Amino acid sequence: MKHLFYSIIILNLFYLLSGCAVAVVGGAAAVGTSMAIDKRSTNGMFADQGIKNKFTELYFADTALNARTHINFTSYNHQALITGEVPTEQDKQQLDDMVKQITAVNQYFNEVDVAPLTSLMVRSNDSYITTLIKTKVFNSIKELEGGQAKVVTENSSVFLMGLVTQKQANQITEIARTTQGVKRVVKLFEYID
Repeated sequence: MKHLFYSIIILNLFYLLSGCAVAVVGGAAAVGTSMAIDKRSTNGMFADQGIKNKFTELYFADTALNARTHINFTSYNHQALITGEVPTEQDKQQLDDMVKQITAVNQYFNEVDVAPLTSLMVRSNDSYITTLIKTKVFNSIKELEGGQAKVVTENSSVFLMGLVTQKQANQITEIARTTQGVKRVVKLFEYID
């Protein structure tokens, strides 16, 4: 278990240091490996990857916006979450406009802060928090399958997405809320029976 934990941390650090282009390619591969343990339909998983790819394309096409911002984009079951930091409200609105161009998005949450960009140290800590929460969640909630829940951490705020029962949502939220270093928890779950 300890070996797996350190491997996850190393992979997260590699992601942070290698740039977003790797994330897009890696994301496509992740869709294939997670199909067997995900509550979404196969079409839903591919749609989410398509949503992410389209946003990435739009975001990197605007080189000026890309150069002055730090953005993370997550899609789960046609819901989109944007986190990160931008210098102005106008930049935040530009991100909204990008998401509105993606017809497959049913609902989106713009949780971007108008603030200075976070440091590599803060981002590394966010990856560490995410890893801690995921490890605790999947070790504690045996009936939860790997692809059912997403944990996104941005500047010590934790965003929780997924297709879960009310009981699972409460358990995941409690784990996140009590994890050291977490400032706030935002639930964006969709509930199943």
